[in-house]
Order: sequence, then structure tokens, then C-alpha cells
Amino acid sequence: MKKGHIKPAEQTEIYILLKKGYSKSDIADALDRCHTSIGREIKRNSENGIYNPRRAAQKARNRRKQSKYQGMKIRGKPELEKYVKEKLKLLWTPEKIAGRLKNVDIHLPYISSKGIYKWLYSSFGQAYCKYLPKQRYNPRKRKKKKKTKREMIPNRIGIEHRSEAANERREYGHYEGDTIVSGKRHNSTASLSVITERKARYVGLKKIKNLKPKTNNRAIKRMGKKLYRKTLTLDNGIENKAHEKLAVQMMIDIYFCDPYSSWQKGGVENVNGIIRRFIPKGADIADYSDAEIQKIEDYLNHTPRKCLNYKTPYEVMVENNLFLNKSHPGCAIEG
Repeated sequence: MKKGHIKPAEQTEIYILLKKGYSKSDIADALDRCHTSIGREIKRNSENGIYNPRRAAQKARNRRKQSKYQGMKIRGKPELEKYVKEKLKLLWTPEKIAGRLKNVDIHLPYISSKGIYKWLYSSFGQAYCKYLPKQRYNPRKRKKKKKTKREMIPNRIGIEHRSEAANERREYGHYEGDTIVSGKRHNSTASLSVITERKARYVGLKKIKNLKPKTNNRAIKRMGKKLYRKTLTLDNGIENKAHEKLAVQMMIDIYFCDPYSSWQKGGVENVNGIIRRFIPKGADIADYSDAEIQKIEDYLNHTPRKCLNYKTPYEVMVENNLFLNKSHPGCAIEG
């Protein structure tokens, strides 16, 4: 079966077969095309219910030309191109740029996130792909990996017991936690403890000198000390082995994802991906100072998010009184 755009010669054949009373399915069989393609061609390129091959070819050309132009809309508007480049250099994603253009910076021409990506993947925008979260120059397909069985954390409470209010992000105070480790080649135990609020997307970061449960617990307590919190969802890493003690000390409920199911705490996994723009995989976290870690945290909490209607996580936390006092949580190494 043929694929791709319907050619002018085929449009002429469609016209002739329609005049002879052929059905769309019969025309599709005659042209070795999918019947939905034929139906779409007739519907989109007919005028007043009449299909004309010349007008059909002209309309198709205009649509393709306009489509290509829309992708290069940035090139045709210098002020828009300058704005997009500036925001990309600030490590804003195309979604955030498009959201600001639509909701805040409305004095500039609007371009969708898809249009920005199309520009980025063109020859005009390749130099700015390095500012994307994954620093990719083309989309990449993911491959499934075989997984081995892993031992559960003792006395863990599974995520299936977490409340619907937490699952559906209907209320604040539900956090997810994770750790980012140093590259193996450095033989370093320095890591980064990360927590994020599921609804407000507020992030806390602490550098820790190792992944011992006691060390990680201390970091999580420090990060959560000034925050309104109800639950914490973790993975099955050994650093979370002392979860029962942490739950008592923080007076919260702690839940665990299923093994190898990181998507169940997608919020913190997404944050980890953004952090990797500043601390690439393979880096030694010990090389990053507390001040540098604080800058990353500030960026995460003071950058607008699409899911927050382009407000920042910090703004949402303040609006909903989610800080237990007026002090802004800081960042210091834990050990």
C-alpha cells in the first residue's frame, strides 16, 4: 500500500473515478491507498462538495507551503527569534517559552512549543539544541530493557496504599524523594538528595557525603523541616532502608514505588532530568559547592512551570502558605 502525499496524477484519477460513481473504498483499492487517505483527500480539497484535481493540487501545495512557513515562523520575526534564543540560553524549555508568550509576554508574536522544536531541529536552530534538557538534536526512541528481580525494603508500605488525594494531586503536602549519585569512574560516594512536592513542584536539594540511610534521613529531615508535608514516596534504594525511623521523626507516612517503576514518582524523576543539565551524568558531585547546589535549587523553584499555569513553584508555595515560617529553606552539605 502506497504512503506519502497523494500526487497530482492520483488526484486526476480520483476525479475521474468519482465522476464514474466509484465509492471511496473502491478508489482506494484502485490506487493502492488506504481508504482513510482517500476520504481525507476528498474532504479537505473539495469545494462546495465538488472535487477538482487542479484546485485540489493547488490547495495541497498551499497547505504544505504554509506548514513549512509556520515551522520557520521564528525566522520571519526577528524580535520573536531574539526572545526565543534568550530564553533558551536561560535553560527554559520550549513549553515554558510558548506558555509565557501566550499568557504573559503577549506583546510578542505567539509560537507554539512544537514550532520552537521544529525551528530547533532545523538548520537555523541547531546551535541552540544544546540548551534543551536532554541536549538532543533529534528525538530519540527509547528501548525497553530487561530487568532483574530486586529485594524489597523491609516493612515497606507500597504506593498502592497512598491516598487518592495524593495520587491525583488534589492537595498539597505530598512529596517524592530520590538521590543522584556521582559517576563510577570517580570512585566518589558524594550524592545529591532530592525531594519535590507533587502538586506545587517545589524542590529541595541537599548534598550528602554518602548513601548511608542515616545520612540520607538527616538530609531529608533538614529539607522538610520548614515545609508543610504529609507523605513521602521513595524508591527501593538502600539509602531508604531506615524509612520507619524517618517516618516517626517527621510524623509523615512513607510509601514505596514498585521495583523498577520510577514512573510512579515521575515528578522527582523529571526534576532529576533537569538537574542533569547542571550536573551531567558521570560527574563527581563532590566537585560542586553548596552555593552551586543552591543556585540549581533556586533555578528550579523560580522558573515558571506549564503545569502551574506558568507560575513558579515558589509562588505557589507562598500563595498556599506551605512554608512553616517565612525563612526560605537553604542548602548545606549533610554527612
